[in-house]
Amino acid sequence: MDSSFLEAIERGPVVFDGGIGTRLYERGIYVNKSFDHANLSSPDLVRSVHEEYLDAGAMVLTTNTFSSNRVKLKRHGLEERADEIVAAGARIARQAAGDRAFVAGSVGPTGATPTMLTESELVTLREAFERQITVLAEEGVDVIVLETFRQMAEIRIALEAAQKVCDLPVIAQMSFDAERTTADGAKPDRVALLLHQWGADVVGANCMEGPHVLYDVVTEMLDVGAPVIAQPNAGYPRKVEERLVYMATPEYFGVYARRYFKAGVRLVGGCCGTGPEHVRQIAAAARMVGGGRVAVSQVSPSTKAPVNGEGAEGVRYPPATPTRLAMKIEDVFMQQQQGTRGEITRDNFVVSVEVNPPAGLRPDKAIAAARMLTANGVDVINIADGPRASVRMSNWALGQMMQSELDIEVILHLCGRDRNLLGLQADILGFEAMALRNLVVITGDPPKVGDYPHATAVFDLDSIGILRMIDNFNTGIDPAGKDVGQATSFYCACGAEPASADYDRELRRLEEKKASGANFVMTQPVYDPEVLDRFLSDIEHLRMPVLVGLLPLASFRNAEFLHHEVPGMSVPESIRERMKKVGSGPEARQEGVRIAQETLERIKERVVGAYIMPPFRRYEAALEILQCLDGYSLPEPNEPNEE
Repeated sequence: MDSSFLEAIERGPVVFDGGIGTRLYERGIYVNKSFDHANLSSPDLVRSVHEEYLDAGAMVLTTNTFSSNRVKLKRHGLEERADEIVAAGARIARQAAGDRAFVAGSVGPTGATPTMLTESELVTLREAFERQITVLAEEGVDVIVLETFRQMAEIRIALEAAQKVCDLPVIAQMSFDAERTTADGAKPDRVALLLHQWGADVVGANCMEGPHVLYDVVTEMLDVGAPVIAQPNAGYPRKVEERLVYMATPEYFGVYARRYFKAGVRLVGGCCGTGPEHVRQIAAAARMVGGGRVAVSQVSPSTKAPVNGEGAEGVRYPPATPTRLAMKIEDVFMQQQQGTRGEITRDNFVVSVEVNPPAGLRPDKAIAAARMLTANGVDVINIADGPRASVRMSNWALGQMMQSELDIEVILHLCGRDRNLLGLQADILGFEAMALRNLVVITGDPPKVGDYPHATAVFDLDSIGILRMIDNFNTGIDPAGKDVGQATSFYCACGAEPASADYDRELRRLEEKKASGANFVMTQPVYDPEVLDRFLSDIEHLRMPVLVGLLPLASFRNAEFLHHEVPGMSVPESIRERMKKVGSGPEARQEGVRIAQETLERIKERVVGAYIMPPFRRYEAALEILQCLDGYSLPEPNEPNEE
């Protein structure tokens, strides 16, 4: 790899591999043998295990050297071959990893209890760790991982040994019992603090009962100032026909991997009982929240031609003929930046309204809704890409029909959930050919929340990776660096959550999105103007146009659902109380419109426009919200207002 391990952790989630001993056991190396000796007796078998994890998406391969210290190998009569076994394990992992993954040198406990050892026995223990780590470092591993230690006294000796013989980063992982304590009674927060003080660069836990138990442990380790790693077992093993079988499914692992990453755990992998399919699910979760091994680099700097010959500093423009949406957003943003915008009206305010594809074959009502909205002042129709992982007509098909029949512009959502790297490129080229050049680039909702929870989630690229790929296409270059003969002309929005629970991460990712080619921001719905004020102030340095998300509340029940169940959404208690007083029905819907109008009035001068998501296909609500601005009209009584 061409960057340091610690830098990789800073950039995004890191995916470790899974259990090595488990895979060797399944291939015929039984528990009464030394798994580590397979480095000498069956190197091709060990390499194949590493390659399986690499293909599954692991960013870090762990050497098959967990029990390669001289103390442990003595039980098999192999202590004199310890250096040979360790060196072979490191070389095999490095050969498998190539330049696609980091290599972690695995160091496990000896099984001794330091507090019960004599001075000479302690010297032997310390020398065993020093020698094992020395050989791993000499063979070129990228990081040392101390794993499955049960006693704090022993892992401290191992940490001291690592610091003495090498300058590699060190991961320190303890194993906890069912009461969430180590064998010597230490609790997770205390363990993390001590490990970090003793010199560990990354702290965490591995093994244990399964992902749900380890989650409780590692989330208590997050506040010590060091990155945290989690590598759970696939549950407790059961003996089935003389084989140990672990019961946690790969899908279950994927669910918890997302929880780990969203909680702030930076590195996730598997321990006993896990295999390539578990790692595949972890890698998909990492890509979803902003990491993973599949990457797209911007192969050449983008040189953007300004609309109308000039633009505000820091604003990005597509390289060819801009869309009408691009021209209006950039013109309004320029006025905003120069202080010449004046009173907010239809002419200097951009409005996008969401009209989603049908669940069946008839797009008539959606097209009629788009006709009504644009006839009454809406600039562009926003079409989601399988929202909430639901099955609908493809948004590009509906968008193409709308643009063709109505002579309007649409803006399509593009997400990484359903498309691999090849499919994304094919669709992007197709969008350009059909003049569908306004895009909202998002990572996408996982299949678990939708109609088919067992559908495969792809997530080859997250939103940042997709933006980089489109930015390359906008200069005529594909992800492989090949000239495609003509530059595309996409104008791209990115999403943002002003009320995100991990607000600092949201700001960092927004900076990355701009650097990757995003032209403007469309926020999640906001119900607290103070939250939006803070967000807009914190991103002023990015100089990006913002469309504020508005989703008028339909009822008190709707407000409670959005606040408690939808990530990134926050409905203040005062707003929920207002909705509680009106309950449901027409009065509640009107109250929801008034709340959206109040938000819009408060922040209209700080944004270039609004992105309105009418609930339950009540499209007239979008126009009702806009009545607080000049230039927007309500539909005639015979115009359709529902899909």
